[in-house]
Amino acid sequence: MIGDDLGDQRMRAQASEPIGLSNAFWQRQDVFAALRARDIGQIFRLVRQYGGMSQTRIGIAVNLSQGKVSAIMNGSAQVTTLEVFERVADGLAIPDPARIALGLAPQSVIAAISPRDTSQAPSEPPRGTPPTVGLVRSGEDEDTMRRRDFVGLTGTALFSAILQPTSASRPADSIAGIAAALTDYSTPTGQPIDLQALTHAVAQAKGTYQACRYTEVTAMLPELLRAVRIACTTMTGDARHRAYVLSAEAHHVAASILLKQDDKGLAWLAADRSTQAAHASENPLAIGSSTRIITRALMDGKHHDTAVLTASTAAQRMDSDLTQPNHNDLSVYGALLLSGAVAAAQIGNRHASAELLDEAEQAGRRLGHDGNHMWTAFGPNNVLCHRVNTALTLGDAGTAIDHARRIDIDALPINERKATLLLDTARAFLIWSKHDQALHVLRAAGEIAPEEITSRPATLRLVRDLLATAPITVRREAREYAESLGVSA
Repeated sequence: MIGDDLGDQRMRAQASEPIGLSNAFWQRQDVFAALRARDIGQIFRLVRQYGGMSQTRIGIAVNLSQGKVSAIMNGSAQVTTLEVFERVADGLAIPDPARIALGLAPQSVIAAISPRDTSQAPSEPPRGTPPTVGLVRSGEDEDTMRRRDFVGLTGTALFSAILQPTSASRPADSIAGIAAALTDYSTPTGQPIDLQALTHAVAQAKGTYQACRYTEVTAMLPELLRAVRIACTTMTGDARHRAYVLSAEAHHVAASILLKQDDKGLAWLAADRSTQAAHASENPLAIGSSTRIITRALMDGKHHDTAVLTASTAAQRMDSDLTQPNHNDLSVYGALLLSGAVAAAQIGNRHASAELLDEAEQAGRRLGHDGNHMWTAFGPNNVLCHRVNTALTLGDAGTAIDHARRIDIDALPINERKATLLLDTARAFLIWSKHDQALHVLRAAGEIAPEEITSRPATLRLVRDLLATAPITVRREAREYAESLGVSA
């Protein structure tokens, strides 16, 4: 009897353990389709099939009885209320991209819209608290705010699901929120912003972007852009100048996301906002950094001559003003030179491109390492990455691959730069008719940064080109890979 009791206790303890499902599970095509359809019964069945979870364990995780779970799985009961959807998402620890597909706000946004507890009025968020906490003004009921956010995201998610179902959540699903924030010209109102919390939130957005978690950062940006706008309007003195720096950085991230989504109009608007805020801050580093995103927007709009002039002029101004540059100065200066080199290559100006690359290489040597000062990821290996890109742009695929072989990819400090290098290398191999190696490098990029593959139109076009030109020896493998991404010839 005692042994039976201990066995029952052990089984109950095991059943109550948190459910741990990998991110790969939530990215499966069948799982994502169930999320889009908001079919909780199918989600439970897939959790049981691939996660080995019993109905009892699922029920404990989502706070439903085993009988209720069974009824949902066999179709005799349906989940229709927001409260149960959220309970399922929380209990199964569904990651943010999958939450968005289900029509729920991501956890990062839920944190941002939670009113602050002002009873103790802490000067900074407690350790472990997401940096976005405290950005939104108090005075609105929590349930009201969560319901408002849920309705907005649900509409976006469901509309996207109807018109263009995909096998993975995409940043484009939430671009409408960024558009609304960028085009809000009303006078901002609200309680004063906590500048320290805002600083943390902007850093979180920039770090999330550089980690290539584009869906996550896209969900953060609308509220963040509104918060920096309020800060710039309501603060005075040095705090206002700091708020303008944060606004420049936040809009820089927004423009970067929009450029990756090929949204030229909104990208230009965000880049211009970044530059205006940087100049208002009167901070030379902020101005130099924002010039990089303006240069990228100009290149994306095919204004390459202007892009070269903009980047090189800003770099020359920094060079003349800085007698004893520190790491931040060298990084922004070098990154501007690299932007100009890429723009020069776009118009076939080999001499100007090589000259700017050589100057950037000298700056990299002076810096002496690959860092991420001022969020530039600048350093000697990053200069080599841009030599790969410019050689590819100028039609020298073999030279591009030679440069790529010299790069220590592990020394690159951010995933976004690693993935960009691998995609450029894949393009070079494709031009060189090395389809098997192009496919191998593409898969490596997907391992490092899945959303660089699944969510970027330019990358999906590359996959389509690979599929269309693959020789018979690689065709089957290329087709299987393309089909896993929902790409057809």
